[in-house]
Amino acid sequence: MVVTSVVITSIPSIEMIIKMKTPICLATLLFLSTCVFADIAINPTTSDQLPAAILGQGDALQGQDLHYFDKNKKTRGYLAVPSTAEKKGAVILIHEWNGLTNRVRQVADNFAAEGYVALAADLYAGRTGSNREENMKLVRESYANQEEMIQNLEAAAAYLKNRADVNGKVATIGWCYGGGVALSYALGSSNHEGTAIFYGRLLDDPEKLKSIQHEILGTFAGLDKSITGEHVDNFVKALRVAGIPNDVHIYDDVQHGFWLHVDRDPEANRDPALHAWNRLKAYLKRTLTP
Repeated sequence: MVVTSVVITSIPSIEMIIKMKTPICLATLLFLSTCVFADIAINPTTSDQLPAAILGQGDALQGQDLHYFDKNKKTRGYLAVPSTAEKKGAVILIHEWNGLTNRVRQVADNFAAEGYVALAADLYAGRTGSNREENMKLVRESYANQEEMIQNLEAAAAYLKNRADVNGKVATIGWCYGGGVALSYALGSSNHEGTAIFYGRLLDDPEKLKSIQHEILGTFAGLDKSITGEHVDNFVKALRVAGIPNDVHIYDDVQHGFWLHVDRDPEANRDPALHAWNRLKAYLKRTLTP
């Protein structure tokens, strides 16, 4: 028998199998003990292409779950690794207010195809919300313990920097709730080299922003009722006073969430999302290249 292709999204560890006390044949056990998840083929987008995931066309997951935060064993991130022997930059993806969903996992796969080691962080200890009330409960809970939130991201950055296939440079990318968290992390850590904020909560205090040690990329929506143009303008003014290099852009005719969810309104979102994607690719290239 010839196996032509196998797609594996999650395999229990040997220790987990033993704890489950489930009968399992020796051949399977030996397979699992030597199993290496298939790295993702390098297939970068062209200047007129968007990542498939944000179009709602993501493939079956190719990465694997990862427990990277020892302080909370329930934390379950998602790791996607490109198939190249060269050392490469890494990205930490920070989910929206509803938690680590398959959309974000698929985006991690897309970043791996671009050539980056991608770790989608989990700030909700494996939980997701399915409605506004559940989402807000998770958001409030995480903000009530911001110290652990930052520790979670520090653990993610440390894991990536310690990988033999990473060149030591890491950037965060966050959307909505995750965009605000990415900014908070930039204020409280010197352990990463880039921060990309997509329509996340902002600050306008130059004294607080002075602690940031790298360029900020910001992408915002002109029709956003929560992060308004005034908020963005005040943020940029504060960055300039603080001397923080930045590339911040407001896309006029799109709503909050336009980039991660192009498929909500493809006609309105596609062109702005493409422009933002090319800005993000250029930012990661200049930020994560040694």
